[in-house]
Amino acid sequence: MFVAPDPGRVRLRTSLRAVAGVGLAVAATLPWVGLESAVVAGVAALLALFTVNDPTVRSQALTTVLLPPVGLASLALAASLHDQPLLRDGAFLVVVFLTVYARRFGPRGNAVGIFAFMMFFVAQFLRAAPADLAALCVAVPTALAATSLVRFGLWCVERGRPLPPVPSPLSGRGLRRPTTRQAFQALVACALALAAGQALSQERWYWAVGAAWWIFVNTSSRGETLVRGFRRFLGTACGVVAGLLVALPVDGAPVPTVLVVAVCVFGIFYTAAVSYSWMMFFVTLMVSVLYGLLGALHAGLLALRVVETTVGALAAVLAVACVLPVTTHLTTHAWIHRALRCMQRCTAEAAARLSGDEEAAPAARAAELEVLLGRARLSLAPLVHPLNPLCARKERARQVLALLDDCARQVHGLAEVAADPSASHDARLMAACWRVEAAVQDLVREGDRAVALVRPTWLAGVPQQHPGADRALVHLRDLESALAGLAAPLHSEPGAPLPQR
Repeated sequence: MFVAPDPGRVRLRTSLRAVAGVGLAVAATLPWVGLESAVVAGVAALLALFTVNDPTVRSQALTTVLLPPVGLASLALAASLHDQPLLRDGAFLVVVFLTVYARRFGPRGNAVGIFAFMMFFVAQFLRAAPADLAALCVAVPTALAATSLVRFGLWCVERGRPLPPVPSPLSGRGLRRPTTRQAFQALVACALALAAGQALSQERWYWAVGAAWWIFVNTSSRGETLVRGFRRFLGTACGVVAGLLVALPVDGAPVPTVLVVAVCVFGIFYTAAVSYSWMMFFVTLMVSVLYGLLGALHAGLLALRVVETTVGALAAVLAVACVLPVTTHLTTHAWIHRALRCMQRCTAEAAARLSGDEEAAPAARAAELEVLLGRARLSLAPLVHPLNPLCARKERARQVLALLDDCARQVHGLAEVAADPSASHDARLMAACWRVEAAVQDLVREGDRAVALVRPTWLAGVPQQHPGADRALVHLRDLESALAGLAAPLHSEPGAPLPQR
């Protein structure tokens, strides 16, 4: 995990910036509010840095501006219902549904929804009452202002490098839209978790709700949710063991607590992109240390956290299996088709660039492709998980992953060649690009209906046999071969055996 690739040291710089941002937020609020409100400030700062992932710095700033009003409204609702358990529980479930439904609006909806949910959750964590709202109304905006100063002023990691595009959620209408289905699934899962959590503990029931809700973040299928639930339990259990070894001896001592929290914040950001289990390990350890700081930590509390997390994960698994399930097969095909369409556009851009169009930008399409392939790999991950007992589907998924990686390599190579003026103006390249586009069209056809393509008329006037084109031809032919290999796994039944490559 700590040796995973980190091009440009982006994960490292983002993690260090998160430590600086959260530290500044707490330091800026602690002199004006109490310790508990300063904890809320730290959580707000961490969430702002973690969840705001819009494709441009300007869009990130706008999303950050939306967080304080939404978060304070959620805090006010939770605090006002502090002494009315039935209304509080009902309001919490409404917040659960709305915050998951908001993901249909892309990265901004996802960030705002997470922030709103977590502010309601933190209010339960601290048992916030109406009398605490004044301090919270100071802590949250101050923390977000301090975080914004670090993120957009002192340490803008995104400045000077192109941000990868963020793929929008899968489309559809009504209950066919995955985000709508997830909203109902999360509602049922959190209702079950709330009931079971309260049966276990009237004071810490919200842990089960939080575990169930977070399992739905960044998932879009039944398989993804099952794997995420397992990884959450594993990370939480290991984090509790670490809490027994670290948090209990620290027991709220200020200096060691600050150091451990700083390490945990760094670990959360550094591992989030590569390992959900490790991320949950650092989250659980940080929560344990914070409970020690608030004077509420003991071994029984840590054991209860594991049990509540297990209850929440099981509730999520039950909900995704029974309530409007979104199958892994349909989800993986949807993301793969989007990636293939992007390959087609990238090839078209490369062909245009090779024919002399200076405005064509295959490199930008290649960057977009990498993001979409990352999402496709995530959707395929449950099928290649060691606990998956379906061997045929596991082998199919591995073959698809290998072919997609091969496609990505060839597309990146083609984009590099297209940027070289010496490789342009060769009819062989144009014809190869056309064949790749035809192969993609054949892969993403609906049912057995082929899509007719018209060969570009401008090929006839392009010079022949340019000496700089051979390397591009190699990439195009290998890409065409990889696309041909995808036909069998994509156009046959999920459980059918496949011929070896």
